Amino acid sequence: MSLEAHIRELENRHQQLEDRIADMMAHPSVDDLEIKKLKLEKLHLKEEIERLRKQADAA
Repeated sequence: MSLEAHIRELENRHQQLEDRIADMMAHPSVDDLEIKKLKLEKLHLKEEIERLRKQADAA
């Protein structure tokens, strides 16, 4: 898998998490711990995407 394809896959996963978080927050019975976990995972993906983009730009 090319670096660009890997970045796109991570971006897709990031968007899926964003959508899932938004869906969960729209319901009154929100599990705050689960949302926190998903937000942390989303942040890790964002950091990885940024790291890979810098790597691609340096190449």
